Amino acid sequence: MSDISSLFVTRLYRAALRELGKPIDAGELEASCWSIADDDEAGQQWCEDNDYPGYTSYASLDDLPYRFPIFADLVKVLDKHVAAFAEDLEFDLGGKKLKLDSLWINILPEGGTHASHIHPHSVISGTTYVTMPEGTSAIKFEDPRLPMMMAAPPRRKDARDELRTFTYMTPEAGEVLLWESWLRHEVPVNMSEDDRISVSFNYAWG
Repeated sequence: MSDISSLFVTRLYRAALRELGKPIDAGELEASCWSIADDDEAGQQWCEDNDYPGYTSYASLDDLPYRFPIFADLVKVLDKHVAAFAEDLEFDLGGKKLKLDSLWINILPEGGTHASHIHPHSVISGTTYVTMPEGTSAIKFEDPRLPMMMAAPPRRKDARDELRTFTYMTPEAGEVLLWESWLRHEVPVNMSEDDRISVSFNYAWG
């Protein structure tokens, strides 16, 4: 009898924020995102200069947990989720913890998209979702082996999730997704008339 096993598994963590730590006030978090976006002239200018649709604080603000208490509360919850994911990944951290390296806001309007990318110099990356209007973009993950599939035929449309070349996840508001930072991902075009708001982050080791 043949024995077929899976090797080099790519893990993806999905959970409700409320599962670990203090509940986060969704209304306060959304209002804080908008308040920061409205006041962040440097971030607005960066988005305009780089043809970035909507708004991101990625290139302008690195101290959100110090600006608004709701982000400090969010980080405490994210710390717990990241620790749980690191345990699942069976990392040997040598007695050190994974620590927050960066945290930023994303507001993606109708027609906005975020091109395929990875997060260098980090261990775990992720996003928690503040608003996910009906019909808004999923997040698209790419099989990290894709560049080496030189002569492979395409997968069937009904292929199992773990065998697909691309996987789409549509999280709900209040959920968090975590993945290893080398996993390439993108946000396809937002087809909703309403803004898609999320908070993304990186955790580093040591």
